[in-house]
Amino acid sequence: MARLWSDIPAAVLDLLRRGAVIPAHPLALDERRQFDRARMSALTRYYVDAGSGGLAVGVHTTQFAIREVGLYEPVLKLAAETAAAWTTRPLIRIGGLAGRTAQACREAAIARDLDYHAGLLSLAAMAGASEDELIAHCTAVAREIPLVGFYLQPSVGGIRLSFDFWRRFAAIENVVAIKMAPFNRYATLDVVRGVVAAKAEDRITLYTGNDDHIVTDLVTPYRLMRDGQPVTVRIKGGLLGHWSVWVRAAVALLARCQAEAATQGISADLLALDPQVTDCNSALFDVAHGFRGCIAGCHEILRRQGLLKGIWCLDPEEGLSPGQAKELTRVSQSYPHLTDDGFVAANLERWLSGDGKAALKEQAA
Repeated sequence: MARLWSDIPAAVLDLLRRGAVIPAHPLALDERRQFDRARMSALTRYYVDAGSGGLAVGVHTTQFAIREVGLYEPVLKLAAETAAAWTTRPLIRIGGLAGRTAQACREAAIARDLDYHAGLLSLAAMAGASEDELIAHCTAVAREIPLVGFYLQPSVGGIRLSFDFWRRFAAIENVVAIKMAPFNRYATLDVVRGVVAAKAEDRITLYTGNDDHIVTDLVTPYRLMRDGQPVTVRIKGGLLGHWSVWVRAAVALLARCQAEAATQGISADLLALDPQVTDCNSALFDVAHGFRGCIAGCHEILRRQGLLKGIWCLDPEEGLSPGQAKELTRVSQSYPHLTDDGFVAANLERWLSGDGKAALKEQAA
């Protein structure tokens, strides 16, 4: 139970800092919009076998409304137990934290007691608070669990946060990472500048949540000046709703980005993937309709693969937008190298049945 970042197991902390694929875990529901534990577990097993470095549970993609229906703790508990039973390799477990200070602290304690390593802190409920109030809120929650900062885009409930906020946030000793998802180049740079200004780049690992610019984020060196000297930092991995689907391909993409980023040049072929990935995201996240179908779009891919029975969300009004299904078909057919349908088809029965013998035998080998 990590209360400080230094309590995180060394193998997990090393994985976090090297950079990993961390899917934002969706919520599996049945046709009655009740928690589907079997499908939820199958999703977790899929993410593990696809090579993800961790899981983010209770986050936006899991649906913030799980808190209103008493599912926050059961969902986090099932994902953690399923992953632990399925694999012996290190996995980063991140629990989503939301609400005002008292609620966020309660959720942090729950996540910590369920052996989650860190909490991804949404500030959406703090809209209208002053910067001093925001920092006080973050500091209070950081006493419960190591924090992953979260810059959520305003289109889905996030609030605008300044460079000075991020400088002060990065100075909180128990912050271990930041997920940047403002879908905005200027705002992303504010976060990077804040971390560098706080001299926290060795403690805080940057993760992209900018689903519209995944490849560019992962290969760009941020070279900034501090005290007259250049400081270079990189975005090491991704904690993404986009990476709740086609995860096997995402793992290969991150490995390629990391390999080329370590050289003196980035290939044109890799850069060409950036608009292709963004095009896929336009369909997944329903950009044409202001992101209204962003969760349902991910559900639809998982439904087509057989991992989910349907695309049901807790809110009956939440679903695919007009034309979104057609767009999902278009990008799936246009970019098969960014999908993993064959991998899922070959393993689906095992994930649904919970037969982990083959997976454990493969790990032992």
